[in-house]
Amino acid sequence: MKTIELANGVKMPMTGFGVYRIKPGEDTKQAVLDALKNGYRAIDTAAAYMNEGDVAAAIKESGVPRDQVFVTSKLWLQDYGEEAAQKEINRVLAATGLDYFDLYLLHQPLADYYGTWRGLEQAYRDGKLKAIGVANFTPGVVLDLMMNNEIAPMVDQIELHPYYQQAENVKWLQDHQIVVESWGPFVNGQGGIFTNPVLTKIAAAHDKTVAQIILAWLLQRNIVIIPKSVHEARMQQNLGSEDIQLTADEMKAIAGLDQGHSAFDWNIMDNFNNPAMIKVLNDARVHD
Repeated sequence: MKTIELANGVKMPMTGFGVYRIKPGEDTKQAVLDALKNGYRAIDTAAAYMNEGDVAAAIKESGVPRDQVFVTSKLWLQDYGEEAAQKEINRVLAATGLDYFDLYLLHQPLADYYGTWRGLEQAYRDGKLKAIGVANFTPGVVLDLMMNNEIAPMVDQIELHPYYQQAENVKWLQDHQIVVESWGPFVNGQGGIFTNPVLTKIAAAHDKTVAQIILAWLLQRNIVIIPKSVHEARMQQNLGSEDIQLTADEMKAIAGLDQGHSAFDWNIMDNFNNPAMIKVLNDARVHD
């Protein structure tokens, strides 16, 4: 499996397994067990997904050594703040039985993300987090965070798919040694992504699925992927995307699909000026 090196030397698998929108409980646990059985060694969860414990239980049951599974989670807004963040990290590690997270992200650039980042820095120094980063942060906010704190984010997880490619943002992040990770690579099936004529033509040329072509396109841009599926056949197909090599003309054709805006109203990167969405995100609570 391909890996990418973070700024602190930690190696992160390029292809991981996401558990967003998988039902918490046995559904998540079984999906992670299937993913690990089929060769995945990176799992992406979050407090907001309500399934961190299910991920941990699956890892334990799988028999795969903990140090061979790269586990990412994310902090939600009700636990923002320097002390609150450290308290939540301690709580979730104890509740899940994990000794550490391989990567821990601030889920949104809202509330007290400055103080929260300092909490993550301390947990990182204490060995509870092997790497720290952010999600849904624009380069300007990332730079502001970098210039006013001691440790720079090592990863930024952002919306990336053929309809929203963020080429300039990706370049800036990568130029500053920040690994870019994609969420929403299939646009939740919106916009006829799986029947798009450009993508279907490329898929046919490689005898692959459109999903595999999208993932290969991201990997070829040196972007980490975390596709989700509860079907083992698709898990295997997604993992096989690492073996696909697209031509320069194919990459250019896919670049032409960019629509230049988010496909999701709730993506804060595109909606900083939408008070309704900011209120919804700040009002959300993910545990008692």
